[in-house]
Amino acid sequence: MMRNLILFILSLFLSFNFFAQNDEKAEKLLAEVSAKVKAYDNMKINFSYVQESEKENLRQETKGCVALAGEKYKLDLMGTTRIFDGKKLYDIIPEDEEVNIADYNPEDDNELSPSKMLNFYEEGYTYQWDIPQNVEGRVIQYIKLKPKDEASEIKEVYLGIDAQTKHIYKLIQLFKDKTKLIIDVKSFKVNQPLPENMFKFNEDKYQGYYINRLD
Repeated sequence: MMRNLILFILSLFLSFNFFAQNDEKAEKLLAEVSAKVKAYDNMKINFSYVQESEKENLRQETKGCVALAGEKYKLDLMGTTRIFDGKKLYDIIPEDEEVNIADYNPEDDNELSPSKMLNFYEEGYTYQWDIPQNVEGRVIQYIKLKPKDEASEIKEVYLGIDAQTKHIYKLIQLFKDKTKLIIDVKSFKVNQPLPENMFKFNEDKYQGYYINRLD
């Protein structure tokens, strides 16, 4: 679950070159988003994450933040921190007083990196121009995506883009079991003065933790 969630969140803030078919208007808008993202030295995004299940009458909401610079990232969500320093992956779990450390292997399908997000979605969806919405004076244009794989658990995805800034505003993922996942971007800051150790793991900060080295 956590791996899929990380994949889902990171893919929200990365390049969109993998959408290379179908609706020309949607393709143009996604290309503009991609160009903007690639021009930034770094991004820092605060967001809310909501999971709803009609079947289980469930609604869970939490907040998270992610900082990205090139291939490196730091994601804080659901009490867990994941750091990728370009070589190793660090999952820090305070509740269990545990840190999992693993080498990043670009050939391993189970490993995650921002660039791997592109491969995950590549040619996986068709898409079309959807409805615009006015949100407090901002025009949010939605693009509807449907998985090509009929066996996919995902029914459809709605990607909301701020028409003026070309930044992601919201992503809604609908599943066939009537589960819904929503990521709502609360702040989107770019080219920030990030701390030098933002993407570095300092083992001294986790005295008493079980360090599980998977490399």
